[in-house]
Amino acid sequence: KGGSAHKRKEPLKGTRRAAGPAEAACVGSVPANNVAEAAVGRGVNNATGVALVEAYDLDRTVDSKIANIATRGPVQTGDNVLIGGFIVLGSSPQKVIVRAIGPSLANAVPPVQGALANPTLDLVNPDGSILASNDDWRDDPDQEAQIIATTIPPTNNLESAIVATLPPNAYTAIVRGVNGTTGIALVEVYALASP
Repeated sequence: KGGSAHKRKEPLKGTRRAAGPAEAACVGSVPANNVAEAAVGRGVNNATGVALVEAYDLDRTVDSKIANIATRGPVQTGDNVLIGGFIVLGSSPQKVIVRAIGPSLANAVPPVQGALANPTLDLVNPDGSILASNDDWRDDPDQEAQIIATTIPPTNNLESAIVATLPPNAYTAIVRGVNGTTGIALVEVYALASP
């Protein structure tokens, strides 16, 4: 929505080249002011596997930016966990809330079947070091207060969230199930007002 699919031999100006001809791309303008857009990755002929959906701001000269990014997918065990990556650009730190949503998906409209009952969340920097971890967002009184102050706390106490002020860099949010449980979860990152 808001864009058009392109299959080109050369990348569009200012974009990265796709790694292979079987990859899809969509380039378009998204209106500002709290407009939600969705990108859905599906396998051709219902093929399954691991996919990466990316969103890039190709014109950072305008006074708008991506304020939230979310990914819904299966959480399995081992290396088959749900991962959401994001980058803080510029020269100033960015305050964010990262959320791992599971149980409340069962109450969504329509309900998500097989929602992860109890997610955990790790926030990881590029060298693989864990910056913060959370299981049950209300367990840490300091984090709980910061999470509530964002006005977007998780709706279920078993869900996880982390508020952090991060310097420019690439980060990864990793969602796992407590005690190796599996199910469908949502990992979200929201940009908050600057610190």
